[in-house]
Amino acid sequence: MKKRKDKYTDEHIGKIKIVDDFLPKPKDLVLKLETAKITLSLTKSSIDFFKKEAAKHHTHYQTMIRALIDQYTSHYI
Repeated sequence: MKKRKDKYTDEHIGKIKIVDDFLPKPKDLVLKLETAKITLSLTKSSIDFFKKEAAKHHTHYQTMIRALIDQYTSHYI
């Protein structure tokens, strides 16, 4: 697998806004929680993205989507 080479420039990037980190620590993601089965329609591009990322990290794409939704909702609860 080729590594991507990023090119950095010395350009002005504009006003920066610092956002509080609200995501959980990795150790907080391993707990088994009660789940419910649902049907959810997502775009093919979203599914392809999660499948590709899951393959890179040797996990299941459904697990990644579930973790993303859980992190999002816990921020607003």
